[in-house]
Amino acid sequence: MTAAGLQAEADRAAAAGDVARARALLEQATGEAPDSAELWIKLAAMRRAGGDAAGALGAVHQALAAQPLDFMALLMRASLLERLGDAGAGEAYGRAIAQRPEGALAPQVAAAVAHGEALYAAHIAANEAKLAAAMAEAEALAAPGEAARIARFRSNALRKTRVYHSEPTHFHFPGLVEREFHDRADFPWIAELEAATDSIAAELDAVMVAERAELVPYIQYAEHEPLRQWRPLNHSRDWTAIHLWQNGRTIEANARHCPRTMKLLERIPQPKIAGCSPNAMFSLLAPETHIPPHVGVANTRLVCHLPLVVPPGCWFRCGAETREWRRGEAFVFDDTIEHEAMNPSQALRVVFIIDVWHPGLSPVEQAAVKAMMEAEGGAAAGL
Repeated sequence: MTAAGLQAEADRAAAAGDVARARALLEQATGEAPDSAELWIKLAAMRRAGGDAAGALGAVHQALAAQPLDFMALLMRASLLERLGDAGAGEAYGRAIAQRPEGALAPQVAAAVAHGEALYAAHIAANEAKLAAAMAEAEALAAPGEAARIARFRSNALRKTRVYHSEPTHFHFPGLVEREFHDRADFPWIAELEAATDSIAAELDAVMVAERAELVPYIQYAEHEPLRQWRPLNHSRDWTAIHLWQNGRTIEANARHCPRTMKLLERIPQPKIAGCSPNAMFSLLAPETHIPPHVGVANTRLVCHLPLVVPPGCWFRCGAETREWRRGEAFVFDDTIEHEAMNPSQALRVVFIIDVWHPGLSPVEQAAVKAMMEAEGGAAAGL
């Protein structure tokens, strides 16, 4: 009899409650078709039903040899390890949950997944406590920036967070430190920027009521351009900007209303690249608007946010870290690492945004970046 025929007979035996016969038939079937994950999973189920958990685990391992990422096989493996009292059951549930298919699950499977999620969470919590205890002596000596990176090191090792890298759309300078949010200590001017929050906000008010203020969509591309990450917000009035500097050009209609802000910008080390930078703008995000995950153009510059108008609940994610904007609390991040933002409120959110050199670039390297980007035409690099 063929493997298909043996499987059909086994299915009928299982439906009739004859576990022993179903198992025997499936033993034969897997001999005929040893690469069939489906047959091995059915055999595992019959072995488990017959009380042979170790034999069932062996069959599941054969299924996974054929299909290493099969969700049901991984879930069954975790369940069998738990039944056998194996300490690896929690980690095994995590691997299974990572392969969970989209959409609704059958009630029995959903219950198994919920149980697995609870066991996996307990496993992670126990591991985290163990690692935190082991690292406590070193961590106690860490400065704030070091402490944050140590905590993320632990979080990555536990797979509570994933590793993100700089992925610029155009320009990647090698060897620069990749950090989602950079240390404040690297930007001595940030305190002065924060101290000017009220002044900058007052000039925002002035420019917003000015008759000739230029309020434009933040994202503006020709529809034919292959920039899918921006398609939902291309030319949208849900995300707009009032530019003071745009690709190295002063927007006089707006800048003339912001003399103190423009004076402050002179003391901040922004890139000066023809057709590209500096950039400084008020970014306006409409109520209930989501900025989708995206990456920037060049890792040679970083982006600074100074929140000015922040309704409750507005958040910003860069890589694995999500922060809520807080008025007057600036931060610097690498926009070539995947980031997104959301204004879930019913009010407007406004952030003052500027670009600055990556502190890892030497003056000679800055000159080389400037030369290349100007030779490339500049404007694309400044976005």
